[in-house]
Amino acid sequence: QVQLVESGGGLVQAGGSLRLSCAASGRTFSNYYMTWFRQAPGKEREFVAAVSWSVGNTYYADSVKGRFTISRDNAKNTVYLQMKSLKPEDTAVYSCAAKQYGSTGLGNPRIYEYWGQGTQVTVSS
Repeated sequence: QVQLVESGGGLVQAGGSLRLSCAASGRTFSNYYMTWFRQAPGKEREFVAAVSWSVGNTYYADSVKGRFTISRDNAKNTVYLQMKSLKPEDTAVYSCAAKQYGSTGLGNPRIYEYWGQGTQVTVSS
């Protein structure tokens, strides 16, 4: 059974930092792209960052470039999202997801095969 389990969310003041984790299990993800999405209340799900599990290529939304860093630890089967200089507009439920077949459509949540349950990030002003 494939599982993606997020952790690390919480409440932080603006300008602070958090690190989210996504622990993957149940299959080999070497051919997958692992992606963080977020969804704020009343808004559509939004692409945040992605990493190719095998090579480690990374992709970022313009809104988080320079502030967020995505990485993966192959030995631990875990993907991380290091978030710095957080802003109130970063408040959302953050979810990790996995897809195969290349980097095409990374920003389209409909084509992802596996999803985690999400973790809440709240940034206070």
